[in-house]
Amino acid sequence: MKKTATNPKNIEKKPKRTLTNKDIIALAKRIKELRIKQGFTNYEYFAYEKNIARSQFGRYEKGEDIRFSSLIKLIRAFDMTPSEFFEGFK
Repeated sequence: MKKTATNPKNIEKKPKRTLTNKDIIALAKRIKELRIKQGFTNYEYFAYEKNIARSQFGRYEKGEDIRFSSLIKLIRAFDMTPSEFFEGFK
């Protein structure tokens, strides 16, 4: 017989918070905004200069999902801390 975990009645389940398409689009916008602010008019030049795969960086700017480790690498490429990066995130 398989044991299953139960939720005692005195513990409330919190609703899960998931990313929305709006969040991903806002992240893509922030990435593109920072690239342009650093003077790179072309995403490929930025990616090449910062040793990031150009095709992958292009997907980030288009709003595809990004792994946390890749996001941290990207934040470091902008010479920022995560706090600084997300300060402008809306």
